[in-house]
Amino acid sequence: MDKVERLISIIMILLKKNIVSAAEFAQLFNVSKRTILRDMETLSLSNIPIYSIHGVNGGYSIMDEYKMDKRLLSSSDLENILTALSGLEQILFSEEVEMTIKKIEAMVSPLSLSSSIQLSFYDWGGRSEIFQTVKTCQESIIKRRLVSFDYIDKNGTATIRIVEPYQLHFSETSWYLKGYCLHRMGYRTFKLSRMDNLNMDEKTFNPREYLLEQEREASYQPQLVAVKALIAPSIKDQFIERYGRKSIEKYSDEYWLATIEVPQNNSGFQFLASFGINLAIIEPETYVQDFRNYLNKMIQNYC
Repeated sequence: MDKVERLISIIMILLKKNIVSAAEFAQLFNVSKRTILRDMETLSLSNIPIYSIHGVNGGYSIMDEYKMDKRLLSSSDLENILTALSGLEQILFSEEVEMTIKKIEAMVSPLSLSSSIQLSFYDWGGRSEIFQTVKTCQESIIKRRLVSFDYIDKNGTATIRIVEPYQLHFSETSWYLKGYCLHRMGYRTFKLSRMDNLNMDEKTFNPREYLLEQEREASYQPQLVAVKALIAPSIKDQFIERYGRKSIEKYSDEYWLATIEVPQNNSGFQFLASFGINLAIIEPETYVQDFRNYLNKMIQNYC
């Protein structure tokens, strides 16, 4: 059970019972009392009116007024969750997500369901292929079992990795696994589409303290450079969606001026090149030259 599930379960239990001790919660969820204390702090910061009762028969409780006069989720809240999950289903398409959607649909009156929002996602063929990898990683995280796989990094270097898996991360169109690599002896982030021959080992592991500093180490943060580019009106909307309206300004009748930050690597070049003749970088000159070299290498493939 992950933290979100545990927090929801704590709320549901407190809504039904008057007082529940930290020891009872710790035993129920198989975690430490310190973890339960952090959970209660998280719920309090989320404006859930939980208070503690000291003494032999003490514990945690939710204000009676909250139980009597308020519901955790209104019909509107349920509809919003349902809308978000409907979009998530296009990414995960798992039985668990489908079952959750059915449960929430059963809680919401069919007459109250609104069709004012519709989410659509392109059904990439590779998404179904990577689903089994996602499931294996998720199962290994829950069971605290090591995973091994062949890995090819962005530079084409092939290695064999054994990893303590801690978290799956979805960003834009790609899945990543965050964990502790026994090969590198450090926290790393692995792109699932670069994995081959993934196996969940029989050997289990004791989770390390996954601190924020370590999580930052595991996250790949490329160096960014500020560039100015002239863009055609036909792609203005794409820059607004990605960088916001403040990133562009009127330059002439034919062009807009975009001021953005992009990675100082091939990923940044690929992103800018995707706009073709609708974009021209003008500053800084060093980046213009690097981008020109990148395009010349691309042209050589067709000479």
